[in-house]
Amino acid sequence: MRTLREIPPLRDTLAAFRRRGQRIALVPTMGNLHAGHLALVAEARQRADVVVATIFVNPLQFGAGEDLEAYPRTLAEDQAKLEAAGADLLFAPETPTIYPRGLAAQTRVCVPEVSEGLCGGDRPGHFDGVATVVTMLFNLVQPDVACFGEKDYQQLAVIRRLVEDLHLPVAVVGVPIVRAADGLALSSRNGYLDDAERAAAPALYRTLSELREALENGTDPDRLLPEGLARLRASGLAPDYLELRAADLSPLTATTRDAVLLAAARLGTTRLIDNLSLTLPR
Repeated sequence: MRTLREIPPLRDTLAAFRRRGQRIALVPTMGNLHAGHLALVAEARQRADVVVATIFVNPLQFGAGEDLEAYPRTLAEDQAKLEAAGADLLFAPETPTIYPRGLAAQTRVCVPEVSEGLCGGDRPGHFDGVATVVTMLFNLVQPDVACFGEKDYQQLAVIRRLVEDLHLPVAVVGVPIVRAADGLALSSRNGYLDDAERAAAPALYRTLSELREALENGTDPDRLLPEGLARLRASGLAPDYLELRAADLSPLTATTRDAVLLAAARLGTTRLIDNLSLTLPR
């Protein structure tokens, strides 16, 4: 696996793949890789001849007081994991390579509606940062397919809308959440949890699973969701939100069947997110 840090050699290398008629898959990450990221590489490997991973801790998607400086940078370990997983190329640029004029002067991409509420409500500007850097990576790599984790459900919805609205020739693939044995969704931020917090963290998945079963059995969401918030608090979590939406993140209607239950909650300084898809009864 080759690692490139600058844009011109990236473009030259990818042009050679294209001249040979090879199909290219993109796996964007912020590094500090775990099994969930490697599942994206495995999915990409099934869908393309060439797998390009990226590692870039994107400052544009971090808000004031968030963990940009503390976010783990583990490039050597990540390179070894990506190579073992079958990636062909790693693009790992420095911030000035991506934002040569600085953040304040940077052209930005905004995806309205689907970016609003949920994590977008608690993290203003976050999804503008995501949409901007993903658009850049799509332009730089020009992949045929791109793989993203379903754990970041709203992010995936933003990227799908971006591709649709801007008519980008990229097939966006959502890859199912990879979980620990106790159900906790794998996340780079799980490493911030101390032992007591890690023991409490699976209550998020457990509560969502119980709520999904009740909803699929016809329990009224208006009654059930407040009960779910109370369960999370009783388990030691501080919920930011717990919502039931249609699968495309639009509000529920009387005819909605495909839905998603989404939650974010804090344990100490760590913010956890999770979601479960479900089918509502008629």
